[in-house]
Amino acid sequence: MARLPLTDLCRPGGGLRASLKTKLGWLAIPALAAFCCGCGGSIAHSTSGGSPDFSFSVSSSTLSVTSGGSAEPVSLSATAIDGFTGAITVTVSTLPAGVTTSPSALSLTVGTPLTVNFSASSTAATGTANLVFTATSGSLSHTATLKLSVNAVVPGGSVDVTTYHDDVGRTGLNPNETTLTLTNVNSSSFGLIHTFTADGVVDAEPLVLSNLTVGGQAQNVLFVVTENDSVYAFNADTGTQLWKTSVLGTGETPSDDHGCGQISPQIGITSTPVIDRSDGTDGAIFVVGMSKDSSGKYHQRLHALDLTTGAELAGSPSEITATYPGTGENSSGGNVVFDPGQYAERAGLLLLNGNLYLGFTSHCDGEPYTGWLMGYNESTLKQTSVLNLTPNGGEGSIWMAGAGLAADANGNIYFLDANGTFDTTLTNGFPSKGDYGNGFIKVSTTNNQLAVADYFEMSNTVSESNNDTDLGSGGALVLPDITDNSGTVHHLAVGAGKDGNIYVVNRDSMGKFNPNNDSAIYQELDGVLGGVWAMPAYFNNTVYYADVGGTLKAFPIANAMLATTPQYQSTPSFTYPGATPSVSANGTSNGIVWAVANNSSAVLYAFNAGTLAELYDSTQAAGGRDNFGGGNKFITPMVANGKVFVGTPSGVAEFGLLQ
Repeated sequence: MARLPLTDLCRPGGGLRASLKTKLGWLAIPALAAFCCGCGGSIAHSTSGGSPDFSFSVSSSTLSVTSGGSAEPVSLSATAIDGFTGAITVTVSTLPAGVTTSPSALSLTVGTPLTVNFSASSTAATGTANLVFTATSGSLSHTATLKLSVNAVVPGGSVDVTTYHDDVGRTGLNPNETTLTLTNVNSSSFGLIHTFTADGVVDAEPLVLSNLTVGGQAQNVLFVVTENDSVYAFNADTGTQLWKTSVLGTGETPSDDHGCGQISPQIGITSTPVIDRSDGTDGAIFVVGMSKDSSGKYHQRLHALDLTTGAELAGSPSEITATYPGTGENSSGGNVVFDPGQYAERAGLLLLNGNLYLGFTSHCDGEPYTGWLMGYNESTLKQTSVLNLTPNGGEGSIWMAGAGLAADANGNIYFLDANGTFDTTLTNGFPSKGDYGNGFIKVSTTNNQLAVADYFEMSNTVSESNNDTDLGSGGALVLPDITDNSGTVHHLAVGAGKDGNIYVVNRDSMGKFNPNNDSAIYQELDGVLGGVWAMPAYFNNTVYYADVGGTLKAFPIANAMLATTPQYQSTPSFTYPGATPSVSANGTSNGIVWAVANNSSAVLYAFNAGTLAELYDSTQAAGGRDNFGGGNKFITPMVANGKVFVGTPSGVAEFGLLQ
């Protein structure tokens, strides 16, 4: 069955509304209308109290929880209008039986997001409910909606990993790992248990869904994409292939590597996809594929595939094209033109409030190219907005070694832009010509339109770009809200690149550009790393980095500041490109940091998150039992349901407890 476009619900006459009522007779139409027309925390006014007032939003439009488990937290936010300062009470209607929130009583203060956790009892009924949050202060009342799916339990499975590095903040943390512990992750009990063979290099992080019904059977499903433009679904526990889809057009091949070794020997699906299991009838996985047709023309396309069959959904694929006002590289008639052959989609996809966001990079530094960020409607795959980061200059691509575009609870996007033009002449603090090469960038998505809202550029940004020592080699991490010793809440993000410095920005005031110094940045740790071609992970008030030629390092946070030197370091070091770590834990206990070394024979490491003492590595077992092939740079290990999945040049290696 084709997807049901959510946008149709909001049009007069409700053609799809009637259709859904027929197909899903149990679904209440008022709640459904509220869900669609308020997707992703949109604001609905039930009372107009005049000034002062407040706006109200929820950080996600969809959420999944498994019976007997917990869901990823969501944030409720209120923003003051015309000096509003009142107390706000929040209630939740249509909460399914057996599902509870923590805290149970919800109160909200403007400017301070409230984190809400959802838990489902083992007897909670499975199905989908459209929750309505109502925020009330006196006569003022506003609503926001969230679609909650309660899933049945499959043995060995309860956790979904639907996006790069586990969440849109890109923390790399799975806090619901109950199987793998500090005690049983060792070479006697833990090792290689399966190899999933694919038809090309796996550069993207694998993703997993628990309790997905495929072929009439609920099972844990692993999703894998390759540079041969293929998408696979495997049973994550047995290794059985469930389906395979090619996103190539008729007569097409994957792209050649354009003489650039960053993605080689071919370019197909490079970036980590994103999954929405509540999209349409069976859920969807969204991927971007690059290809070359028989006439030598290159294509970039956005695809939406059915989770249970791999079939293209309605409106898929969507050919990616774009123009943007400017006179920079590859411009014509006052517009910069997106040439699909000049780019690769390397950064992980971001799904945010019903829109998909894509960032594009160049093939090495092969000009001409500029920095492109694009938004697409999740339901229609129609382009909603385009932003070029160097429209009147050149370079400035979004690469980040495959790290995903990050986001906060207010719908802002964060990323590190690569070397390129930066306008040192400012207008109201912003580059006069709109060129942001080599920057830590914050982009607003208000009204689904992309616009730079804030940024940070180091004082020597021009020389860094000229010397190719830019930020763009690393990924950005949006930290959870951090409270200092005085009780003040800080909204921070962290990033690092080739210059070896860690930059901690205040997301509410990032610092912009000062040619004399970096004094306006929240915190800068100079020279603490040897260069980063990866991104960090976060767990238990600690940020973990693995730099090139260096060790895995733990930087604790105290009084809302990152330690200026690492508290702990691993014994093993990591060759180029370093490593992007991931963390598994059961709450704050049994924290394990996982990292892959890109050696000629790749090595999976597990470290105690508290001390970085080594627990396991894949070379320890006798007879090469856990060897899983050659290295594959920019690989991010994924941990779910007692298993660790690692991309390889020919598939995915799965590690877990030995029988």
